Amino acid sequence: MLDLPCRADGRVFNMAVPLVDRHVAEGRGSRPALRLDSGDVSYAGLQAMVNRAGNALRGAGLAPEQRVALLLPDGLEFIAAFIGAMKIGAVPVPLNTAARQADVQLMLADSRAQALIADASLLGAGSYDVPRVLTVGGNGGRSFEAAMAAAADQLEPYPTGVDEPCYWLYSSGTTGRPKGVVHLHGDMLACVSPYARQVVRITPEDSTFSVARLFFSYGLVNSLFLPLLAGATAILTPHRPELAHVLDIIRRHRPTLFFSVPTSFVQLCAAAPEGTLASVRLAISAGEPLPEPVYRSWTESTGVELLDGLGSTEVGYIYCSNLPGHVRPGSSGRMIGDHQARIVDENGFDVPAGESGELLVKAASTALHYWNQRDRSKQTFVGEWLRTGDRYVRDADGWLWYQGRTTDVFKVSGQWVSPLEIESCLLSHPSVVECAVVGAADGAGLLKPKAYVVPRGPVTSEELQVWVKERLQPHKYPRWVELVAELPKTASGKVQRFRLRD
Repeated sequence: MLDLPCRADGRVFNMAVPLVDRHVAEGRGSRPALRLDSGDVSYAGLQAMVNRAGNALRGAGLAPEQRVALLLPDGLEFIAAFIGAMKIGAVPVPLNTAARQADVQLMLADSRAQALIADASLLGAGSYDVPRVLTVGGNGGRSFEAAMAAAADQLEPYPTGVDEPCYWLYSSGTTGRPKGVVHLHGDMLACVSPYARQVVRITPEDSTFSVARLFFSYGLVNSLFLPLLAGATAILTPHRPELAHVLDIIRRHRPTLFFSVPTSFVQLCAAAPEGTLASVRLAISAGEPLPEPVYRSWTESTGVELLDGLGSTEVGYIYCSNLPGHVRPGSSGRMIGDHQARIVDENGFDVPAGESGELLVKAASTALHYWNQRDRSKQTFVGEWLRTGDRYVRDADGWLWYQGRTTDVFKVSGQWVSPLEIESCLLSHPSVVECAVVGAADGAGLLKPKAYVVPRGPVTSEELQVWVKERLQPHKYPRWVELVAELPKTASGKVQRFRLRD
């Protein structure tokens, strides 16, 4: 494993240097940085592309601190544009490639982006209110590829400070309008290095493949910050991560670290031919809690260790995780690195082990604020602590157990009910593929559990109610079970419970 710094050394620090320039300077320029369907890109080759991208943006009039929106699929252009923008002191802002045109326009206006780099296939028929549009592919507009080809491949990093904006990400919006999360140049070292050392123990010999795309915080670290900081190789594909394509990528490119979400692991358990995952030494789940039945089904069918972890866009990545050889199925794990946690009641007082409360996190990588949302920022970023909005129980050994969002957990007959506990019970039924539980009002206006279930085979609502009654306390069984074809989700695969409640 390479020596990975956890803190930026000195006030002047540009994140592009440890990601790319450092490896070339230390003699690793010939090693593969990216693995694409078209072939490998070495660290020296990536450095040249990053420098060309930065010079192309500077030539287009971009100045330090100005935002550069990216509407690009995973690939070389995304990586070069993202790091190239950082290298000239500009601020890359990845946008969801599945977002509606109206949502893209909203994020462009909110961020006041001075340029948009977009794949021609994602632009749509409308126009965008942004000073500069650079396209990848297609014949219309100003070509980003042509601008890069004409630019110099040498570029000195702009002397940004550790506390200056480095990149933004818009939250996935599971509870409404996305929020612009502002991260600084020093954030990722404090966040990624402890995870790299303690959890995946990544080395330059590793290769990563992520089902989550680069415009998500989870995918951005899986496929950019984590592998490039370690001098490893990121496997990238521009195509949607549908099951057949994911299996094909794993079979052809043989990643050693595989990152996905619970829904994907459920699908892979049922579809992966024997031997497909032979190259994978660790699988990592995040984005939403991994139910114990899914963990056991995966490990028993594949033999690959699966590590569930807890992270957020606001912290930048996973700050709590199970560890290789130390997994408690159903748990989010323990805090890693210097990250600290508190679990507090409604009045902000710490609760004892075994009691449920809201999780607060202190991390050196926590974002600066939500852009242009002062009230939300004040509610979430409280001094050194981040209010996660998640309810957790911490056991006597320090392991954290998810109970649901603060807006998801509800009381039945005066007792707290965790949707996750009911969902885990339902998932243990052989005919249940996916499910989600929310609180719904009965005829008297009192909240009771309601389950939405995606069935695998023939099953009745009454059968599932009896299944839960026999395994959990009586007040926890779902009073209603609705069989559905699919659950509403964000583009990152998180269940949108607010839509079920509505």
